[in-house]
Amino acid sequence: MKFEKIAFVATDMPEAQAARRALAARYGDAKPEEADVIVALGGDGLMLQTMHEHMQRRVPIYGMNRGSVGFLMNEYRDDTLKERLAAAECATLHPLRMSATLADGSKKEALAINEVSLLRETYQAAKIRISIDGKIRMEELICDGVLVATPAGSTAYNLSAQGPIVPIDAALLALTPISAFRPRRWRGALLSHRAKVRFEILEHGKRPVSAVADHTEFRNVRDVEVEEDGSIDILMLFDPDHGLDERIITEQFLY
Repeated sequence: MKFEKIAFVATDMPEAQAARRALAARYGDAKPEEADVIVALGGDGLMLQTMHEHMQRRVPIYGMNRGSVGFLMNEYRDDTLKERLAAAECATLHPLRMSATLADGSKKEALAINEVSLLRETYQAAKIRISIDGKIRMEELICDGVLVATPAGSTAYNLSAQGPIVPIDAALLALTPISAFRPRRWRGALLSHRAKVRFEILEHGKRPVSAVADHTEFRNVRDVEVEEDGSIDILMLFDPDHGLDERIITEQFLY
């Protein structure tokens, strides 16, 4: 791939802003809406934000770590950027589409690149019924919450909740409970990426639950449906031998 118009975006951190100025002076700085590629300077939070802002354009995004967490980022260097971009490998991701019905009957939608999570809002545990493709698979999960993660998001909140790490090219979604009380030994499930997951909040008036798609939250939901939106392609660029699939494999051997 050859990129001529490069746009740079950065967090407010001094290191990221200094890197942006240096790179823009060296390579020019196109507007993001006109760029062939967007270079994100920061951490994973900025990478997710940039992907959300530009996911409808199908513009490739190349991250360089100028933040605290850089799982989705490449190593920062200010030289040979065009050569690195030309040699980069592309990973295509598809977001999850969350459709939520609130307690007042209103409908809300949001997209998630990492995960959709349901979380209890009060001191009382949530009670959630889980259906997959129209069939009830769990009548009642008593828990702090539950989430559906993409392969890219399987190393984020999903991993912290003891969920499985999913290879980036696997056509799977991870369904993972958060602090399950009953059934106590249930550790979740791996689902086809075509699966349609429905959560019904039992006793939602007494045990309110919020639904979160990455950073978009809707409170006091009644039911939530989650499925992959294959019509949206998110293009991430990684240096050779340092792609997302390699990082996910490496993560499984850390101890």
